[in-house]
Amino acid sequence: MIIQSVKMAWESIIANKMRSFLTMLGIIIGVVALVVLVSLVNGAAGSITSEIETLGTDLLMVSIRDDKGVPMRLEDLRSLLDITSISLVSPSDSMNSTAKYHGEETSISIYGVTPMYEAIQRLEMASGRFVKTADVDNRSYVAVLTHEAARKLFDRQDVVGEKITMGGREFNVIGVLAEDDSMMSLMMGNVNAYVPYTVESRMSGNPYIRSLSIQGNGNMDETEKDTDNWLYERLKQDEDAYNIVNMSSISSAMDTVMGTLSLLLGSIAAISLLVGGIGIMNIMLVSVTERTREIGIRKAIGANHWSIMMQFLIEALLVSLLGCIFGLGLSALILQAATMLADDIVFTMTPDVILVAVGFSSGIGLLFGLYPANKAAKKPPIEALRYEG
Repeated sequence: MIIQSVKMAWESIIANKMRSFLTMLGIIIGVVALVVLVSLVNGAAGSITSEIETLGTDLLMVSIRDDKGVPMRLEDLRSLLDITSISLVSPSDSMNSTAKYHGEETSISIYGVTPMYEAIQRLEMASGRFVKTADVDNRSYVAVLTHEAARKLFDRQDVVGEKITMGGREFNVIGVLAEDDSMMSLMMGNVNAYVPYTVESRMSGNPYIRSLSIQGNGNMDETEKDTDNWLYERLKQDEDAYNIVNMSSISSAMDTVMGTLSLLLGSIAAISLLVGGIGIMNIMLVSVTERTREIGIRKAIGANHWSIMMQFLIEALLVSLLGCIFGLGLSALILQAATMLADDIVFTMTPDVILVAVGFSSGIGLLFGLYPANKAAKKPPIEALRYEG
């Protein structure tokens, strides 16, 4: 009986192609809105999360607002390294300056660091070397440039051994970092120079550490707690004197925000499907009226209430599912085009989004097909046979 009902529903849809398509249009638009919006959010969330992970989810960023009369020096960091949950520690103080080379100049951010900073930030060298302990101890005027800084100043990358002027002081370039084409790097500009901390502190006129980069040993909650306890005791139990940013917490918070945004946009897009359902109900009511005599004939030869109702429910469901299939196909094309335009972000339809679209479309078809189907099933056979249209 179900197979026969499907065949009859298909024949009815084919017999009125334009009307059927216009009926599906609401479902198609709803599915496209639902799938595309949710997929765009998921793709962007995945890209942002991966960008954060490239910075390191095992990383703490510490800034000191008030040293409470006990300023932090390099030797004080040894006690931080004695904490088992902490693997690496480096100052990460910075200042803005102007870099010059043979008449070319550009704004540059100068970071005062120690050798551990390279491993903490997962920096990759394209040529040369990074800052060494001897450079820090001897206050050597050496600098490691980012790929972008080398390009802006020299318009080339083989610059190890060249000399540049920053803040009125001459630096020997000892290394160039590999190109970083991540979204985070592009947003921040990435025109940076890394110099020994002792040199940056002298240039900035602040001999004390104001910010730290800390790498944990695995459990970042434990690392954050131990770091917080150490700073709390050192800075006279004033928790407002410092600030700790846990990169793993940022990643978790971003996942939560994007999940909420995806749910919100999906809910808004689902309203389009409800509008499509109203269109299905409207056309099904028209179809019931047009086929009144057919209903009367079927009832006269023995069709029961359930079989009539099943016929129209299946037709409504088939219209909805066909609209869903067209919508998914159109969504795939839109997401493919969005991926080509975004260049570094891949937008795809995940299986759970497809299941939600199919499930919601099926529910809409059944829900809004129920009233027309029930109306058809309740028609008295004698009156249906007398209907002239």
